[in-house]
Amino acid sequence: MTYDVGFVGYGLMGKAHANALARLPMFFPDAPATNRRIIAGRDEDALTRAADRYGFDRTTTEWRDAIDEVDVLYNLTPNDLHSEPSIAALEAGVHVLCEKPLASTLDAAEEMVEAAANSNARAACAFNYRYVPAVTLMKRLVEEGALGEIRHFRGTYLQDFQADPEESWIWRNDADVAGYGRVGDVGAHTIDLARWLVGDVERVAGTLSRFVEERPHPDDGTPTPVTTDDAYGALLRFESGAQGVIEGSRVATGHKNTNAIEIIGTDGAVRYDVERFNELGLCGAGDRGFQRISVTEPSDPYMDAWWPAGHGIGWEHSFVHENYEFLTAVDADESYEPNFADAYAVQTVVDALVESDESGSWTTV
Repeated sequence: MTYDVGFVGYGLMGKAHANALARLPMFFPDAPATNRRIIAGRDEDALTRAADRYGFDRTTTEWRDAIDEVDVLYNLTPNDLHSEPSIAALEAGVHVLCEKPLASTLDAAEEMVEAAANSNARAACAFNYRYVPAVTLMKRLVEEGALGEIRHFRGTYLQDFQADPEESWIWRNDADVAGYGRVGDVGAHTIDLARWLVGDVERVAGTLSRFVEERPHPDDGTPTPVTTDDAYGALLRFESGAQGVIEGSRVATGHKNTNAIEIIGTDGAVRYDVERFNELGLCGAGDRGFQRISVTEPSDPYMDAWWPAGHGIGWEHSFVHENYEFLTAVDADESYEPNFADAYAVQTVVDALVESDESGSWTTV
């Protein structure tokens, strides 16, 4: 069958997922067919432009209209709007892919998990970095035991888009909308990869920092309070006994999108940075150091769908892979991960980090 798809939201993630849906038929011809049916938002002019660019049949300013017309709903809104449309869709039997973090509060996230458990529809959370070929290859190496017993996980997600204190205020600076700052935004990505690659987190010690207290509003330049963290850092102890160090920032001068992870085991280590998208650092047993691996061979995850070896792909392709896996699970009526329960587990770690910052001590997850 052809699945009618609806988007709620049309910003950066709307562009990323619409691009993915458009590419699927060409590069993954076995993917379920989709029709971009309806896109919802608040600004009619912006909606019209988005519908034209993204290939949607029509627009609406009422997100409930989208639920009534589609088989699959993509919730691409700010964090405080994740719960209500997602829950309504699941109650209507509509499959949902929701952007991360799952919700702006842990209570709202718990309600979403409950709705998913009571629905026959798939409920997915969009942790797209699982679908970067090099990161998927890291997962394969861990599962095959190539690294031995995992001892260390290191995760860094640094950006500089608000390093300048005069950079405009955005919704991510508002705790009432975002719920969290860097710890819930990029931190959620890093924590998801940590859990996926190493296992559950047992306890954390974290610190959150806000370096800029107010920023000019984009409409009129009025100084507007910043109520979320600009940066975070944390120590992790995994249930396996492994330890982790993670950090994230939106004010890290010189870092455009340093999303880097490293796993160190008794028999080897791997490291990866999204800014060098098609490369993996690998140190095997007996090696004197890391060697650079080009993850572009047809035998590498997903790469048989793209170009000849040595011809790289980019960030947007992770969304193609994510949409392929999600829609295939929907079509086959199979379980999908990362689901809402996985995203909730990530958010419990985020909340524990917030609590640890407030208490100044280790916090059990």
